[in-house]
Amino acid sequence: MSNNLRMVIDTNVFITSFFGGIPKDIIDLWKDGKIILCLSQNIVEEYIEVLNRLGLQNKKEMHELTRLFAEGCNSVFAATTPQIRIVKDDPDDDKFIECAVELDSKIIISGDEHLKEIKKYIDIEILSPREFIIRYSGK
Repeated sequence: MSNNLRMVIDTNVFITSFFGGIPKDIIDLWKDGKIILCLSQNIVEEYIEVLNRLGLQNKKEMHELTRLFAEGCNSVFAATTPQIRIVKDDPDDDKFIECAVELDSKIIISGDEHLKEIKKYIDIEILSPREFIIRYSGK
């Protein structure tokens, strides 16, 4: 797997990574420097908000996560994001597509039905965690 593969990871995948399985495998690829995580301020804020809502703000993993974000570990941040309106049933999900466009990511990993039904936006593929692992790591 190319270690300059840029991707956007939807909040549902990011959050479920705390509970193991394929989402955790994907986040481990990021932590190990095998993929570059594309982020925007809106995405990071949503990650933190949901983790806090789930009561994970005091966990060791949460502290590690915020440290990795602060250090820019294997990550690129969008300075600005274009205004894209494509996810009609859940416009809040547009931020993932906007980030991918701004940072030239060709992949969004998501378990969100609204995003997954789009499948592709320009040259950006929207893959489930399982689809991504099968395609990129041969599992």
